[in-house]
Amino acid sequence: METRIGVVGIVVEDRRAMAPRVNEILSAHADLIVGRMGIPYREKNLSVIALIVNGTTDAIGALAGKLGALPGVTVKSALTGRRT
Repeated sequence: METRIGVVGIVVEDRRAMAPRVNEILSAHADLIVGRMGIPYREKNLSVIALIVNGTTDAIGALAGKLGALPGVTVKSALTGRRT
């Protein structure tokens, strides 16, 4: 099965309320995540998370879709054109 490498950017607007759900989804898709960097912006009650991912476009799309369906969570992804 062909996979792609990419980055998924996540902005969580209500960090306190949504962090448990975001982490639950990320844990369920841990096999896709190569690296993760999370920056809490406490003064604004939000977090920015950057993921490096490796997986099929369907699997990465499912991850992004589940996260983006959460209220107050914005997700953008960019994938390599090259299949690995």
